[in-house]
Amino acid sequence: MTGNYLIGLREGLEAALLLVLLLAYLRRTGRTALIPRLWAGVAVAVVLSAAFGALLTFGPQGLTFEAQEAIGGGLSIVAVALVTGMVFWMARTARSLGTTLTTRMDAATTAGGWAVAVVAAVTVGREGLETALFLWAAAQSTGQTWQPLVGSLAGIATAIVIGWLIGRGTIKLNLGVFFRWTGALLIVIAGGVLAYGLHDLQEARILPGVDALAFDLSAVIPPASWYGTLLKGIFNLSAETTWLQAIAWLLYVGITLAVYLRVVRRPAPGSPAAVRAGRTARTGLPVAKEA
Repeated sequence: MTGNYLIGLREGLEAALLLVLLLAYLRRTGRTALIPRLWAGVAVAVVLSAAFGALLTFGPQGLTFEAQEAIGGGLSIVAVALVTGMVFWMARTARSLGTTLTTRMDAATTAGGWAVAVVAAVTVGREGLETALFLWAAAQSTGQTWQPLVGSLAGIATAIVIGWLIGRGTIKLNLGVFFRWTGALLIVIAGGVLAYGLHDLQEARILPGVDALAFDLSAVIPPASWYGTLLKGIFNLSAETTWLQAIAWLLYVGITLAVYLRVVRRPAPGSPAAVRAGRTARTGLPVAKEA
């Protein structure tokens, strides 16, 4: 449940902040008459995201075991790819996100009032669809149904409250630090979802090695124990892990996390640190910090 709470909180806060930026722009430019259409777009995005989640949950029922495992494994890998892309996208564009959104909103208000609803639906809907897919994949990996849903809804509710407080100026949150660390945790969680997805494809006989176990920790970490459930819920740790799962997890988390940390540590363009780095690269000599 903790892992799903983190997913709901991270994705929900991202969507809430995008919405806060759009609302602030409309109010600042005196276009408050378009706010109802903005909310209409948000409502469409929420309905589509919920429908997509229901389709993922109930759609594969009635299929053969192998077909269900193949669909589950394939969608889990897609979810990992989408979340990985989202984490890196936020790391690269967080500093210029406000400018990007206002440019889109300018074009929408020029095109017509309902274009604002389309911008809101696309902006929030993208986050919603990604969240629905990743939460479904995470729930599949834990073998639970209601606990992941409750955890994710609690995370989304927390994100809505935080977004509302930020919009009112009641609280100030260091969003850079928040997204940096939650992004790193999401990469670890995604590694578990990737491993589970590969195991599904092994169960479907699409990939080999379903019986080739790298380790079996069932005696040390019983799956039914509270700590086994906790590790499964947060990190998708499987007591019985095949070699393919173990190697994929190590490669994905090791490489992706290393690249991600390099990206988030890179100074922003135009900042004093970036200017000094540029001077150093051109001259080959260290540059003293400005006073």
